[in-house]
Amino acid sequence: MSYQSILKSIALADERLMVLTAENRALIREMPAELGERFIDVGIAEQTMIGMAAGLALRGRIPVCHALAPFLLFRAYEFIRNNVAMPSLPVKLSGYIPGFLSDANGPTHQALEDISLMRGLPHMEVYCPADEEDLELMLPHILTNHKPAYIRINTKPAFFTHSNYEPGKAEVISIGKDVNIIVAGFLFTEAMKACRLLESEGISVGIINARSVKPLDEQAVLDVVSTKSFIITIEDHFRTGGLFSAVSEVLARHGQRARIIPFAMNDQWFKPALLQDVLVYEGFTAEALYHKIYNTINQLFYVKFN
Repeated sequence: MSYQSILKSIALADERLMVLTAENRALIREMPAELGERFIDVGIAEQTMIGMAAGLALRGRIPVCHALAPFLLFRAYEFIRNNVAMPSLPVKLSGYIPGFLSDANGPTHQALEDISLMRGLPHMEVYCPADEEDLELMLPHILTNHKPAYIRINTKPAFFTHSNYEPGKAEVISIGKDVNIIVAGFLFTEAMKACRLLESEGISVGIINARSVKPLDEQAVLDVVSTKSFIITIEDHFRTGGLFSAVSEVLARHGQRARIIPFAMNDQWFKPALLQDVLVYEGFTAEALYHKIYNTINQLFYVKFN
């Protein structure tokens, strides 16, 4: 099933659900005909959309708001903060083309600080599916729970068959003795391929799909810390405020120490290009991640895997 088909089936089964968009119908073209008056396109007016969604939520509706991630969040941030997060209304924010998925667009159209902004809001949950299959597994819970949520929409084909989604739980694929990778979102596929390359060198590598950055699966983080391995965080987000920050906060709260290395954008937006070229240029292909992990561990900590 696709993102649209899951959304449609839930909406048809639950009349509380409404779909709103700010002139962005790329993933939901069939929804107006299916939902009728429960589909609203406000035009290029994200603040209006969030204000309307908050009003609908106060009247028992579950509004799902669609727009390009940078416009949805940055243009309407005050409305999200004051009208959605403060009263903890069940408004769902569907951010299209977040992170590197905004590949050909310049900095004004890139959302690399979105997780930080949403994670910092009380009550707001933040979801980062690895691919379309992961998104589909998560959607029923996200759309029907009572909390506000931001979803990094990801419709890339799945490289991996995911396990069922458990609220608040990461997808722990494996635990390694030498290295453990915690990854959120689109870069999951590249991280999985990098794992295989590292394993071909005889390195014991584990990988965790952090499906939700908030709530983060703290027990999964603590479990990998207990292995005394190197921990790598991978995300298409600024290094500040995203997955790396969330993992570091868990360690600080629990008084734990770990050798943690972040792979993220370091205070700069990415150079626009086709998606594969962005990954190559910014160093986030599977091969680049493999080399960075292997070389970083060896150069900084003088650990040899032979």
